[in-house]
Amino acid sequence: MKFTAQQIADILEGEVIGNPNEEVSKLSKIEDGEKGSLTFLSNPKYHPYLYTTNASITIVNKTFELEKEIFTTLIKVENAYKSFSKILEFYNEVKNNKTGREAPHFIADSAKMGKNEYLGAFSYIGENVSIGDNVKIYPNCYIGDNTVIGDNCILFAGVKVYSETKIGNHCKIHSGCIIGSDGFGYAPDGEGEYRAIPQIGNVIIEDYVDIGSSCTIDRATLGSTIIRHGVKLDNQIQIAHNVEVGKNTVIAAQTGVAGSTKIGENCMIGGQVGFAGHLIIGNNVKIQGQSGINKNLKNGEKVQGTPAMKYSDYSKSYVYFRNLPKIAASIDKMEKELNAQNQ
Repeated sequence: MKFTAQQIADILEGEVIGNPNEEVSKLSKIEDGEKGSLTFLSNPKYHPYLYTTNASITIVNKTFELEKEIFTTLIKVENAYKSFSKILEFYNEVKNNKTGREAPHFIADSAKMGKNEYLGAFSYIGENVSIGDNVKIYPNCYIGDNTVIGDNCILFAGVKVYSETKIGNHCKIHSGCIIGSDGFGYAPDGEGEYRAIPQIGNVIIEDYVDIGSSCTIDRATLGSTIIRHGVKLDNQIQIAHNVEVGKNTVIAAQTGVAGSTKIGENCMIGGQVGFAGHLIIGNNVKIQGQSGINKNLKNGEKVQGTPAMKYSDYSKSYVYFRNLPKIAASIDKMEKELNAQNQ
């Protein structure tokens, strides 16, 4: 799909400097700009690229003043960075604006489908499923029995949603996610083997939750595993049975949360963090990447390390750790000097 400079300026409430009929059909970085692409300039560090870019249209701040001739049409706006972000959102909406039902697909007779849906090829909709309006389900998705999905959700290719799951409105679940698989529950039988404990709970995902690719969220043993409003999960995250992740918490990739741990609201959790089970993590907690959490954390704590300690203590300790060879050598030298004095 092509857009002219004037059409883009109208969307951004900007001013065209150059050819208003210049057309673009793709986006690019300013240093890699090519004919037919749209880019932006906001960081002064990249000013030189404006005079060499081959991008057809460049969004700049209103305050920007040219120093020499350019080959790109400009659109001047209040804030180039925010305006380009707006274009990215618009572009993404247009790109993903699919509707209708591709063949083959399966929809159970008891399922209820909302208006304006998109159902990709080879998708499966189970018994008593309820799907809201404007939902997009990409190819090879599986929606298990008795699942509820709210309005304006997107499930990208290959998402598997097990039975009884409840997903709110405006949620986005990326490819390869598995929602509602059995929790890791086993009991020793006294003969050296483990028997699976039936996992008969479900998963609840509230509104405005984004879940990155290849995440796994296990169903509860009893009750629900809950992902609260506004949570953002990066790729390849494991959420175990009966975990609760609080409102507006963000978690980076490869983090694992063991069963029945409760994470508070507005937390920021780095990549590759490991949580032991049955912990209580307060609100507004910040955890640095690769930390190991084996105890409860209070509201507002900042921690790092394995096992995790206060971030300030960790930083001080790390200075000593890096200098351990020098410290050991210094102690050895002092011991030799003291021994020499005592002889």
